[in-house]
Amino acid sequence: MRVVAFLTEYAVVDRIIRHLELTFVAEKPPPPHVVEQLALMATEESGEYE
Repeated sequence: MRVVAFLTEYAVVDRIIRHLELTFVAEKPPPPHVVEQLALMATEESGEYE
């Protein structure tokens, strides 16, 4: 893979993003049980028990 260009003008980058209709905001948050499960798994991996 090669780098063929650098975009240095913010206006150009903004125009490309608008054209592609990209957004950097999540459409909706994950369900609560998924977040809770990930937190439990992280605690188990670190070995911290009360």
